[in-house]
Amino acid sequence: MTVATDLQLISTLTCPHCGRRMTESMPTTACLFFHECTGCRQLLTPKPGDCCVFCSYGDFPCPPVQQQKSCCA
Repeated sequence: MTVATDLQLISTLTCPHCGRRMTESMPTTACLFFHECTGCRQLLTPKPGDCCVFCSYGDFPCPPVQQQKSCCA
């Protein structure tokens, strides 16, 4: 029997430049490669080895990574 896991579809991104926290909805069908910080206006991009900004700066990784599936990378 497979146990269903609850996906987190909301993640809070923390800007590495100014520390601002932004709560965002995560797309389930695509990765988010860029996100502009609402505080300092810096463009966030994934860290090397991560598929999206949620995996790099979020409190929850993107839905495919949560499901242990290959991501958009």
